[in-house]
Amino acid sequence: MRVGFLYSLIRKDEKMLLDELARRPGVEVEMLDDRELAFTVDNNGSRRDQAADVVLARSLTHSRNLYALRLFESKGVPCVNTSGVVATCGDKLMTSVALAEAGVPQPALRIAFTPESALAAIEAMGYPVVLKPAVGSWGRLLAKVNDRDAAEALLEHKTTLGSYQHGIFYIQEYVEKRGRDIRAFVVGEECVAAIYRTSPHWITNTARGGVATNCPVTPELAGLTVRAARAVGGGVVALDVFETAGGLVVNEVNDTMEFKNSVAPTGVDIPARIVDHVLAAARRAA
Repeated sequence: MRVGFLYSLIRKDEKMLLDELARRPGVEVEMLDDRELAFTVDNNGSRRDQAADVVLARSLTHSRNLYALRLFESKGVPCVNTSGVVATCGDKLMTSVALAEAGVPQPALRIAFTPESALAAIEAMGYPVVLKPAVGSWGRLLAKVNDRDAAEALLEHKTTLGSYQHGIFYIQEYVEKRGRDIRAFVVGEECVAAIYRTSPHWITNTARGGVATNCPVTPELAGLTVRAARAVGGGVVALDVFETAGGLVVNEVNDTMEFKNSVAPTGVDIPARIVDHVLAAARRAA
């Protein structure tokens, strides 16, 4: 079996996956550097286009990940995750809509298209709120807005930036996390592991210094996260979950998840579970 490994850089997460693939008998890995790929879009794809029985997506650039997967799929190559999952999870607005349509609880949200309507939405929600770019990861460009002066300044700043993602105002209620949130990992139809991410800062991402400890996978957490994963199309996803007085709510769903800081505290071989899922997808498509 040939596994195409779509990547930008080989970080610790990718190295763990490659090591696991190397341990599997009968599996060959085709390294697919997204900086070197070139595709055709007709029915006579090159051998390079079809150099795998399944593609495992680990590209760090959302647009390259999305388009490369769609092009591989057009050649009949199954992908984990699918381009549909990547398209949904790579856009917070699309993720929120998918979760809402599936009845998955999430923090209150407003979307606005102008600074004026965004300010009105913020005032109606009440301070504090969180402003997020629709596209982004690793906790970058998040802003906690505590008052009207800060809101006006941030909205003006985002408007001045002028890029597509800053012209859509994604406004979320601020959830008091009491110093921690949950990162849960879903592979296929199972929540295989979860961690608490603890930090004195309101942004608890491990990429921003949050400390990972094991979180028990309770029936409530497993049920919620699997429902949320199905809502965005399934596959291999990581979910950010908040604990609230009314129960657990899903904050975000990530399609190219990082897990290097989660294997030791959970005791779960997450890369092995991912590889199991990838190989199963190839066998189903054969």
